[in-house]
Amino acid sequence: MNIRKNEHLKYLISNNFNRSWGLYATTIGFQNISPKTSYPPQGHPSEYIFKTSVGRILQEYQLIYIVEGKGSFQSTSCSTMEVNAGSVILLFPGEWHTFSPSETTGWQVYWLGFDGKHAHSLFTDIFSNKENAVFDIGFNEFAVFLLEKAIEVANSQRHSYQEMMAGIIHHLVSFLFYTHQNKTLVDQDVLSIIDKARMIMTANAYNKKSPEEIAEELNLSYSWFRKLFKQYTGFSPLQYQMEIKLEKAKELLSNTSKPIKTIAYELNFESISYFVTFFKSKTGMSPKIYRLSLVKC
Repeated sequence: MNIRKNEHLKYLISNNFNRSWGLYATTIGFQNISPKTSYPPQGHPSEYIFKTSVGRILQEYQLIYIVEGKGSFQSTSCSTMEVNAGSVILLFPGEWHTFSPSETTGWQVYWLGFDGKHAHSLFTDIFSNKENAVFDIGFNEFAVFLLEKAIEVANSQRHSYQEMMAGIIHHLVSFLFYTHQNKTLVDQDVLSIIDKARMIMTANAYNKKSPEEIAEELNLSYSWFRKLFKQYTGFSPLQYQMEIKLEKAKELLSNTSKPIKTIAYELNFESISYFVTFFKSKTGMSPKIYRLSLVKC
């Protein structure tokens, strides 16, 4: 995919209906700063323009994606650091920051500003650590595609364009998180470990193989294995094993006539009552009602 060469900036307005979606765009742009060029350029509204020596504070979230060149970034939570092509900078509302391209390389960057209650939720739950405001995803064509699509939608400003922008923003934030998490884990050479652990768990759904035993089989300390596994899957090893047992239980209830007691025994639940309680907590139905509901269907 070719990176655009022409500069572009758009500042967007939103009404109460747009804001009721919980996510709305405030600005979208692309900037091409040549080497040895004064920065920042003019032409921005007063709330966005700043002197690099003084910095600024925004009242919204922004994503800045550097696709060529390099520069520096600093915020209240982050000491001065170098940012390069492939870096994503997260700007938080109320957080002082400053950034600038290198005089020797300049840079080409996309940015996307947004706000809303859903944005607050995303950044509270997912990107809550302001000390990790910079991360690397490399040059990613899909990220560029989403940003170019956002520019296209913002330029058109057709009816309900803000709602379309909300979808793009959510997709972009999710994609950046997904890409960053997987890139980090691949860099640590742990993807194969996680995949092997999941294979072991699936193969031993009917056996009493504890997470500690799996960690030992993988030659890992349990504490490190648990932390790594949860970071990648969102589940602790034990929770993941229980999710596998749940799926196996559904399969047995659906495709066999085995008594519920037998299923609980085969899946190594401590007791029938524990199996019934666990199953109901996950599905909202007891195993018996779950099986009957399949017959009605």
